[in-house]
Amino acid sequence: MSNYYGFGKIILSMILAMCLRIAPLPPELSVFNPDWVLLVLIYWSLAVPERVGIFHAWGFGLLTDVLTGRLFGQYALAYSLVIYICLKLHKRLRQFPILQQGLFIFFCLLLSQLLLFLIKNLQHPAQLHGTFWLPVFTGTLFWPMVYTAMRFVRLSRRIKE
Repeated sequence: MSNYYGFGKIILSMILAMCLRIAPLPPELSVFNPDWVLLVLIYWSLAVPERVGIFHAWGFGLLTDVLTGRLFGQYALAYSLVIYICLKLHKRLRQFPILQQGLFIFFCLLLSQLLLFLIKNLQHPAQLHGTFWLPVFTGTLFWPMVYTAMRFVRLSRRIKE
């Protein structure tokens, strides 16, 4: 029963992240919206790598593709690659202070953004704009908050009635 309860926390946090990902924001603010799904996936893959892996990243990436209306498979590819790197380095990364983890998160989000840009550029050529960097920076800034909130969720106990 406790395994299912822990997996329920993961699913609920991913649903919340997907809601934040597609939250209707004004155009001026939508360029700042970080990739919440990837941030939560990174947390879970670092915290419980035996439960959240590449398969989950691929599945949630496909769901994100559907939710955002993008080319099917691009988020799945980006998320899978980032989570693969996280899984390979999770033992080291868990030892780092939160600010050093933030630097790693910056590069993970940047890698994801670059992959998404390259896939979009294959469809129709585009140029990098200043707004390209904004979700990467805001995601990095939000990482301590995401880490703290997800850690609280992971370590909280179910109240017995």
